[in-house]
Amino acid sequence: MPLRRKTEPPLTPEESVPPALKIAAAFSWRILVVLGVVAVIVFLVIQFRYIVIPFLVAILLGALLVPFVNFLRRHKWPKWLAVAVAMLGTLGIVAGLIVLVVAQVRAGYPDLQDKTVQAYDDLRAWLAESPLHLSESDINAYIGQLWETLQRDGSVLWTGALEAGSTAGHVLAGFLLTLFATLFILIDGRRIWNWIVGLFPRRSRPAVSGSGEAGWVTLTTFVKVQIFVAFVDAVGIGLGAWILGLFYGGFPLVIPIAVAVFLGSFIPVVGALVTGALAVFVALVYLGPIPAVIMLGIVLLVQQVEGHILQPLIMGTAVKVHPLAVVFAVAAGSFTAGIAGALFAVPVVAVLNVMVKYLADGGWRTTPHPTAQDVLPNA
Repeated sequence: MPLRRKTEPPLTPEESVPPALKIAAAFSWRILVVLGVVAVIVFLVIQFRYIVIPFLVAILLGALLVPFVNFLRRHKWPKWLAVAVAMLGTLGIVAGLIVLVVAQVRAGYPDLQDKTVQAYDDLRAWLAESPLHLSESDINAYIGQLWETLQRDGSVLWTGALEAGSTAGHVLAGFLLTLFATLFILIDGRRIWNWIVGLFPRRSRPAVSGSGEAGWVTLTTFVKVQIFVAFVDAVGIGLGAWILGLFYGGFPLVIPIAVAVFLGSFIPVVGALVTGALAVFVALVYLGPIPAVIMLGIVLLVQQVEGHILQPLIMGTAVKVHPLAVVFAVAAGSFTAGIAGALFAVPVVAVLNVMVKYLADGGWRTTPHPTAQDVLPNA
C-alpha cells in the first residue's frame, strides 16, 4: 500500500514575509519615528527661536565662565563675588570691543566717504572706457531707473524698516534673557541640572547624569578651543592687513576688521572667510587692485593654517567630530536657522555625539562618568 505524503499547513501571511523584509520594516518604522521626533523638535525650536537662541547663547557663555568661577572659588573667593566678577568682566570686554570698533569706524568715516566717492567716479570712468562704451547719459539713465525702482518699492523698504525695528526689540529682549540665563547657570547650575535629571526614572538617572556631564565637558572644551581659533584668525588677518599697510601708506579700519574676523570665526568653515572678504574689499577701495590681491592671499593663507592645522589637530581632538560632519552640520544649520543655525550646529553635533557614545558604551552601568569639577557647575 503506497505511503500518503503528509501535507503541511498553509503559511500565514506573517510567516510568508521574508526575514530580510521583516528586519527592514522593523528598522524603517523606528527610523521614521526618530525622524518625526527630530522634525517636531526642529519645528518647535524655529517657532520659539527668540527664546531658544538666547538660552543656547547662555549655555555657551556658561560653559566658558563656569570654569573661571570655579577657579575663583577654589582660591577662597565668595560665590557671589566670583559670579559678579565673571559677569561684569564679560560685559566689560564686550562693551570695550563695541566702543573700540565704533570709535575706529567714526574716525575713519570721513576718509571712507571720500574713498567711496572716488571709487564711484573711477567706476563711471571705467564704464565709459570699457568695451561697453557707456556714455554719461546712459549711466545717468541707469542710475535714474534704479532710483525710480527704489521709490516704487518704498512700501517694501518701509516694511523692512519696521521689521528691522521689531528685530532690534527682539535683540534687546534676547540680550536680557541671555544675561539672566547665564547668571542663573553660574549661580544655580548644579541644582538646575539635578532637577532635570530627577525628571527621569530612577534607573535611568545615572545614564542621563553621566551623558550630560560628558556633553558639558565637551562643550567647555569646544568653547575654549573655538575662542583660540578665532583669536588666531583675527590676529593673522589683522596683522597681515597692518603689515600690508606699511608698504602702501596705511591700511584703514584694521581693528574693526580684526574684531569682525574674531566674531565671524565662531561660525566654522565660512565665518572667517566671509569676514576676511571685508578686508579684501577695504584693500580694494583704499589701496587698489594689487594690494587687494595680496590681502586675498593673506586671508587664504590664514584659512589654510586654520583648516589644515588648527581644525584637525586642535578642534578635531577636542570635539571628536570629523571635518566632513562639521561641514554638513554648518550647512544644515544655516539652511534651517540661518546664522544662528550655523553658529550652534557644531557644538550641538559635538555634544550629541559624545552623549550618544557614552550611552551606547554602557559604562555608566558600572562606572559613573568621572566628573570634572573644574568645568562643571558647583552647588
